[in-house]
Amino acid sequence: MKTIDDLDVAGQRVFVRADLNVPLEGTTITDDGRIRAVAPTITKLLERGAKVIVASHLGRPKGEPDPRFSLAAVAVRLGEILGKPVAFATDTVGDSAKAAVAALGDGEVVLLENLRFNAGETSKDDAARGAFADQLAALADRYVGDGFGAVHRKHASVYDLPARLPHAMGDLIATELGVLKKLTDEVARPYVVVLGGAKVSDKLGVIDNLLGKADRILIGGGMAYTFLKAQGHEVGISLLQEDQIPTVLEYLARAEKNGVEFVLPVDVLVSADFPDLKTKAPATYQVVAADAIPADQEGLDIGPKTRELFASKLADAATVFWNGPMGVFEHPDYAGGTSAVAQGLLASDAFTVVGGGDSAAAVRILGFDETQFGHISTGGGASLEYLEGKTLPGIAALEG
Repeated sequence: MKTIDDLDVAGQRVFVRADLNVPLEGTTITDDGRIRAVAPTITKLLERGAKVIVASHLGRPKGEPDPRFSLAAVAVRLGEILGKPVAFATDTVGDSAKAAVAALGDGEVVLLENLRFNAGETSKDDAARGAFADQLAALADRYVGDGFGAVHRKHASVYDLPARLPHAMGDLIATELGVLKKLTDEVARPYVVVLGGAKVSDKLGVIDNLLGKADRILIGGGMAYTFLKAQGHEVGISLLQEDQIPTVLEYLARAEKNGVEFVLPVDVLVSADFPDLKTKAPATYQVVAADAIPADQEGLDIGPKTRELFASKLADAATVFWNGPMGVFEHPDYAGGTSAVAQGLLASDAFTVVGGGDSAAAVRILGFDETQFGHISTGGGASLEYLEGKTLPGIAALEG
């Protein structure tokens, strides 16, 4: 795969497909990690005299403009991070975009409005996606794919556009792929995988593939209750996917057969009331054994004994991959488990990878120093699909 160092970009219009899908509260960006992650690639292109056209999606608008998902605030923040003005086009392939691109001088940058304001971006129809990719291609001379968080999507700007222009991967994608190889092909052992989050179904493919690679798999978060239920325990009103219990039982049996250690919570924080995530009002909860959850209670975080257990299972690791919080970390009373896992990663001498999404957000929200981790991924879903062994459409397109 070519890198941006292989592209002649001086004086050229370079389309950079970034992932600027940042969380917004109104027009306030609450986590700018993805903007900061792609900034070095943009800066490198600008310093080499490129006319840079940045494009991204944000949220899930339904193929038409929706002010709630505008990238206008992102343009402002991107300019602050780059230390130079970023023009903003109020559409993607319309008059505003064409005028903004035409006005670019060498070493200048424009951000286009949300790609998903156009139905062709996410269409399952090849012709519709191709038509939109043709319009995007008309704006540029070169293509750089650097939106790792979107490479698992077969979308026009990710999959179809690279075929229409000389293309290369950006430095962010190059870094992400290098890290993922250390989790699949060049693994230092013991290799510990920590999985959390709400749904066990989101992680089944990863577990399936890692049962032959990982030495230990630690399970927390909402997905843990399906495992506990599979073992015959009462889980009360906790998150549960009963239809996944047969698969979970199969994985537990395979893990035992393959010598993979499966570690489940031994205690949990439970409550009859879900916490108020807006006011962060103090919650009422109790700590119970994982096999003694009351029928009218919901598990909302791993307990103190589990936190110690998980820390001990991380202590001797050489490689750690973590994806998914251990509880409702957005509320301070249920952030302890997620914080304990992050601290466990920092305390180990392992190469540590935080797998994007809520895990990356938690690291920042809970005040940890990002630089102390081996790598914080910008793509939770993309990382997981890579670890499942799937072909990522955006990577395949860049290889073509």
